[in-house]
Amino acid sequence: MGQGILIAAMNIANAAEDEFHDWYDTEHLPERQRVPGFLLCQRWIGAQDPKISVATYDLDTAGVLQSPAYRAIAGDNLSPWSKRVTSRVERLMRFEGDQILPGDALPPANAGGFLLNAINVEPAAEAEFNEWYNTEHIPALAAVPGVLSARRFRATSANRRYVALYHLVSPEVQATPAWKSAADTEWMRKLRPHFRDHLRLVCKAYVRAR
Repeated sequence: MGQGILIAAMNIANAAEDEFHDWYDTEHLPERQRVPGFLLCQRWIGAQDPKISVATYDLDTAGVLQSPAYRAIAGDNLSPWSKRVTSRVERLMRFEGDQILPGDALPPANAGGFLLNAINVEPAAEAEFNEWYNTEHIPALAAVPGVLSARRFRATSANRRYVALYHLVSPEVQATPAWKSAADTEWMRKLRPHFRDHLRLVCKAYVRAR
């Protein structure tokens, strides 16, 4: 089994931005970094909309999220501060899953940009969708200049079954002609009508304000 992932994507427009970042940086993220099995924890902010917040937590396996150490700080055991802050944000997606491509890779720690693509696909097209993603789509995008990492995940618990994460030199990489050419193929156009619930978030690396 490949490594696991936890992704939390939120719109924080209705929260106090300074408190949200203080909470994430000083309580929420450090709590999770201390849990055995949490490997790399990264934060991202919308490249065009700073009210979009994404956190990615690479895990030994998705089973880490069932461990006593994680359960002690999650769900009903969230701190009062966590409950207050999270009650004021809009959850865009919470994703728990297994890495299916390449299976055991961690992302770079210094990417300046980040792209999240989350999607469902009609069951009748799912086998071909996975073949396309694994043999054409991910390899083509991974070869685009400025792409540092390209990975796929399948959900163990989420409202979207598949997520692809791309770590980029900068957010602009996903708008280059090379990217667009790699992404827009005849096979992709054939499969696109079967896509459902698509969520696409373009982000930049979060840097704490001084």
